[in-house]
This record gives sequence, structure tokens and C-alpha cells, in this order.
Amino acid sequence: MSDDTIRLVTLGRIIRRRGRLLTLLAVVGALVGYGASVLFPPRYTTSVSVLLPGAWEERELLTQAQVATSSVVVDRAAATLRWAGVDGIELRDRLTAEAADGNIIKISGTAETPERAQRLSDQVAEQYVAFATRIVGDSSDPEAAARLDALRKTVVQTSRRINELADSSGSGRSVESVQTRTELEGLRTALQESVDKLDQAGPTAKKANMVVMGAAARPAGEAPPTRTQLIAGGALLFFLLAVVGHLTAARMSRRLRTEPEIAAALGSALLGTVDVPGGRPAHRPKGRGSMSWLRRLLGIDVRWDVPDPRASGDEAGRRIRYRRVCARLRDRLPAARSVLVVVPDGDEIALRAAGELVAEAGTGPSPGTGYPALRTVGVSVSRPMMPDRDEESGALVVLSAGSWTAGELAGIAEACADARHEVVGIVLVGTVRDRSKRSAGRPRDSAPREAGPAFAVGESTSGGAR
Repeated sequence: MSDDTIRLVTLGRIIRRRGRLLTLLAVVGALVGYGASVLFPPRYTTSVSVLLPGAWEERELLTQAQVATSSVVVDRAAATLRWAGVDGIELRDRLTAEAADGNIIKISGTAETPERAQRLSDQVAEQYVAFATRIVGDSSDPEAAARLDALRKTVVQTSRRINELADSSGSGRSVESVQTRTELEGLRTALQESVDKLDQAGPTAKKANMVVMGAAARPAGEAPPTRTQLIAGGALLFFLLAVVGHLTAARMSRRLRTEPEIAAALGSALLGTVDVPGGRPAHRPKGRGSMSWLRRLLGIDVRWDVPDPRASGDEAGRRIRYRRVCARLRDRLPAARSVLVVVPDGDEIALRAAGELVAEAGTGPSPGTGYPALRTVGVSVSRPMMPDRDEESGALVVLSAGSWTAGELAGIAEACADARHEVVGIVLVGTVRDRSKRSAGRPRDSAPREAGPAFAVGESTSGGAR
């Protein structure tokens, strides 16, 4: 798992085997989101638009947006609203202003109720227009205004002079007098139009006519994040964190999964791989302790990172695998009379396979060439301890892949060495889905059978301990 790419089948296996735990964590996340919505009261947001007529550059619009939320405008709005316990500093945190297309400043206000949000936006827009208009009027250049007035007076005098020239040009009966009067009228008209355009292009004229485009609409719903969004977001966040936690734990897992790694940790050779029928319950260890019921209820007593059992053949095919392991053990120890079958505590799959091996060894071909007698021994991986050597010729370790770390397997090997048992072989166990009926041969009990009593850590022994 640590080197595999995360695939959809992996995520599906997490959801399928940890469904109850993920559901519980999602509910906890939803409760956390609900608690957050209680701590943070609902907010309502509405906006109002202010039109700035005339020609404005982009940087000027950005400046106006900052002016709309300036302390001067907000303080005036706070003084007008007179909300208890709310000053201009707090109101400023509830306001935003941005420049939109078409020379529009959009002012948005947020409050605890729809009515307050509407009043806040309208009042700030009103104070902004009043303040901006006064700034434009006060900031006009006095010299430019004086020059404009002098220009108007010059235009009036020029118009009078044009009238005098037109009157002195004659009665207009001659062609020359008519042309002169026409040209003078054209000059006077062009001069007046230029002055009108100059008045319209003045800073006060174009920027003093800001218009509030209607009152702010009363908000119909809460501003995000709403209570529903907080609840859904909390549930989704806890769900994703749980999935990521499972994947991270699998990536950081030090359990050995490959045959060479397991063989190297135990310092022996692999004699074969056997299968036991069963699906999800095969990976469920026996519950111990006061919290075992909770682990079983949440489904965390079942390994999720173990691949789904593959389809199995018939009973005869599985029996051949056990028979071959026994034959290889006999070939490895031709003169052996008895061999210990070592199973780590908690490995239920290996314990079932050990029972099958013990039963198979008891049905050897003949007394002269039969398999050595097998006796199952359970050993704790936390404090491994083995019985002293008696008539055994070695120890056969039976375990499932992906369940134990290199340190735990090395501890079992050291416990065997302390008790003067040589690890003569390793048998790996996997699970399969049994879809076929048992062969027509001899019937076999589904429960594992043992040729001798299993050794437990609590029994009296003088064997070595680690």
C-alpha cells in the first residue's frame, strides 16, 4: 500500500469497510458546523449602486470606491443611524465598495437583520454622495474659475463687437455685406458652442451630479456561509479528513506485505501459500477489552487495507495447497517426528490455516513416509515467548501477509531461537470467496482442528522471552 497509487477501488474499500465510522465522523462534523452557526449569528447583505455621470478613468473610480468606505463617510452614517453599541469602526468592517462597469460604485452593507442591512447600505450611499459632491465643489481651482469667468466676459464683449460689425456692414442688399454678416454670425455661434462645451467639461459640472440608483433591496436570505452551508461543510470536511487519515496511515504503515520481506524478517524460506474460505469476517480479530464492543460497532476491528478476497476454486484445489506445504516440510525435514506451528496471536486467518495444516498432516500417505506431526502454538507479538524444545525438530511460522511489522516478526524469530527452535519454513495465508460446494471426498469440519494443545503466554514455561 505504501508504494501503490491511490485508486478509486481503494477509496471504495475505505467507504465500504469504514462506512459506520465515516458516517459517525460526518455527523460529528455536522454538529460542529451547527455549533459554529450558533456562535456566529446569521448575516444579511444588500447593495446599492451610485452612478457617476461623465468621463471617469479607472483609477478615479477605484479612488471613489475607497472614498465610499472611508472613515468620514462611515462615521457620518453611524451618527445618523444611531445604533446602540455600533460605531464607525464596526460599521466599516460590514461595508464593501467596488467599481463596476458603466461608472457605477456598488456599495454593499451587512447586518444582523434584513432591515438593518437595507438601512445601512442606503445611508452610506447617501452620505457618500453628499461627501463626494462637497469635495468636488470645494476642490475646484479658484484661478481656473476666475479664468473661466473672464473668458465668458470676453465672449460677451466679442459677441457685441460682432453685432456692431454686422450692423455696420450695410443693409445687406449687396453680396459682400450678406457674406460678411453670414461669417460673423457663424463666428458668434462657434464661440458660444465652445464656451458651452467648456462649461460642461469642467470638473464640478461632470462630477457633482452623482445619482443613487434606487434604494437598496431588502435581502430575502442569509449571506453565506449560511447555517445549512456550515453544517454541510462540517460534515464534508470531517468525512474527507477521515478518508485522508486512512490513506495517510496506510502510506505510513510498516507492515510487511511481500514474500521476500517476510522471509527476510523471519530468516527462513517460504514453503508455500494457502487459502482459507471467508470474506470480511475472516479479517475480524476476537474482541478483547472493554472497548471491543465499540470497535465492533464502528467496524474498525476489520482491516480495510486488505484486498477483497478473490474467487476460490473448489475444495480439492485448496486441499492440494495444504498437501504440498506438508510435502515440502517433509522433504525439508525427512527425519522429523514433530514440528511446532507458530501462529501470531490475533491472526485469525493464520489460526484457521494452521488448523487445516494440522489436520492435513494427520492424514499422511502412510506411517513410514507420512508427514511430521504438527502442534499449533500461539505466540504474542508484543512479548513473544515459546515453549522449550522437547521432541520438536523446528518451528513452522504461519501468518497472513500485511498484518505484522518487521520488528514483530523479528521478535518471533528471536523467541524461537531462545527456545532452541529453528524456523524451518514460512507459510503465508490468504482469504478467498468460497462459491463452490465441497468436493465429494471426505467431509471436513469448518472449524480448525489441532493435533495438540495450543501454547499461551500465560502458561508456565522456561522458554526464552523477548
